[in-house]
Amino acid sequence: MRQATVPQFIDVEDKIIGPITVRQFLMLVVGGLILFLEYKLSDIFLFILLAIPTLAFFAVFAFVKINGMPFHYFVLNMVQTFKKPHLRIWIRDAVVAPARQKDKAKISHAAETALLISRKPLTGSKLSDIALIIDTGGIYHGEEAELGEIHFNDHK
Repeated sequence: MRQATVPQFIDVEDKIIGPITVRQFLMLVVGGLILFLEYKLSDIFLFILLAIPTLAFFAVFAFVKINGMPFHYFVLNMVQTFKKPHLRIWIRDAVVAPARQKDKAKISHAAETALLISRKPLTGSKLSDIALIIDTGGIYHGEEAELGEIHFNDHK
């Protein structure tokens, strides 16, 4: 059996320049371009007023982590939390929208032709047989099935 190496730390971002990751580098580049545009399009006083919030914004989004996650993920999670309702109530009997006449006819026809299949709970030995069939890729056929049971290995 061929062995493959499994990556160990998949949640760690690749570092490109010292301790700076690709995401942080791109944020700094975009922030630098915006600062350059602010410098070219305004006088020095307006540039200073615009540069401070721009620097703060891009520095926070590039370097700040809250609970080990980047700041932009934290902001996205916070927005999603505020958009969702605060209280969720599970309603067992959900109200179904009324179906059209064609759909009702199809549903009633399907209900007439459908067969109800009663399922027996799986025993421990049956579960181990199924696990063995899965582990062997269908080579093991299991013990003789009783009438009415499902065969998992019909291909021979």
